[in-house]
Amino acid sequence: MLIRHAPDLRESDVTDHGLYLRRREFIAGAAALGIGGGMLLGAGAAQAVPLKHSPNKFRIDEDKTPFEDITHYNNFYEFGTGKEDPAANAGTLKTRPWTVTIDGLCRKPGKYGIDDLMKRFPLEERIYRMRCVEAWSMVIPWVGFPLAKLVNAVEPLGSAKYVAFQTLYDPRQMPGQRRRVIDWPYREGLRLDEARNPLTFLSVGLYGQTLLNQNGAPIRLVVPWKYGFKGIKSIVRISFVEKAPQTSWQMLAPNEYGFYANVNPAVDHPRWSQATERRIGEFFRRKTLPFNGYGEQVAAMYRGLDPKKLY
Repeated sequence: MLIRHAPDLRESDVTDHGLYLRRREFIAGAAALGIGGGMLLGAGAAQAVPLKHSPNKFRIDEDKTPFEDITHYNNFYEFGTGKEDPAANAGTLKTRPWTVTIDGLCRKPGKYGIDDLMKRFPLEERIYRMRCVEAWSMVIPWVGFPLAKLVNAVEPLGSAKYVAFQTLYDPRQMPGQRRRVIDWPYREGLRLDEARNPLTFLSVGLYGQTLLNQNGAPIRLVVPWKYGFKGIKSIVRISFVEKAPQTSWQMLAPNEYGFYANVNPAVDHPRWSQATERRIGEFFRRKTLPFNGYGEQVAAMYRGLDPKKLY
């Protein structure tokens, strides 16, 4: 459970009313146990972890998608291909103990425990748009830390140009992996400059709570200007490599899913338009924004690239 108090941000500003009231009950109980505010209590963690306030540039002024929708309308094929399957089936995933292996072209490779990462890198809350390639969207208040902090800490070599990510492969815990829907384990990747962009985020929580299994616990990638499938979940490996890594959807259907996957209303998916989107919880469709509305922060990275060829 995440507990946060800041003079310029009320919990009710980012939390739906019912959840807010239940959290107040938890906080009262935590106070009785001597647990201070402004701390993250990780699932299974022995110690609390500080949580700091994020600058306004990482928070958008739009209605947040309800907690129930965020946690019960998911794509996480490791637990099934239906939108409600992850919430129904992800209880089998054990997120403690959990280690993330960092290897490849870096000076400080190693295995890092999730609780150690949460203590080492200050946690903050960011409210981002999330746009799925299927043309639906959400607004999610994430909790985590910038990927750039981890990248810089392990000191990539000059030859490292990309970062590759891998999800846990364990069909006992992830029943969807018993079917060859894709070539398991799930893989994703970013250019090194994308990984270091200030917007790129590693999330360990959302909506003031520790990340739930169906949303990618205990740690997942959030890249808000890209389609949601780039946000790899339940990460167990981060590798620094010289060449662009093959990604799961790119390997499965290269004519439909490319490496970059930047949100672009002018480039349609082969089977549907990307010009508009269905914001979960809204009746009318809305126009999709280039780079999901984050063009000012990221567009310069792609100057000179043809988005139709390098989708």
